[in-house]
Amino acid sequence: MVLAITSHLPHLIAYNTVLTAADLETVTDSEVIKYSAGGFRDFTRIAASDPTMWRDVFLNNREAVLEMLGRFSEDLSVLQKAIRWGDGETLFNLFTRSRGIRRGIIAAGQDTAAPDFGRDHKKT
Repeated sequence: MVLAITSHLPHLIAYNTVLTAADLETVTDSEVIKYSAGGFRDFTRIAASDPTMWRDVFLNNREAVLEMLGRFSEDLSVLQKAIRWGDGETLFNLFTRSRGIRRGIIAAGQDTAAPDFGRDHKKT
């Protein structure tokens, strides 16, 4: 389940976001991809991953992926409702919490290209 939420689900979301944007471009005859900003590029980078490998990953870890996808959908629904009802306080609180978690990830060394994310495994 850990890999499903930290690796598999982000890939699935990136693949789907690219496909949704491409479909929107076709449907609206717009230039969604051409005018997408850096956030779209950064967020969807992993959609360039090997389709064969990811097909196999999703099929072999399907139970955990489906569980995490269900949880993600529930959490996304909370955001959707907050936006629909203009609940800025809920949005602010959730975004603030997410920002703090992301900062913790960076502080733990997860935002570096160093082997094993720069973690020091020396026993003290």
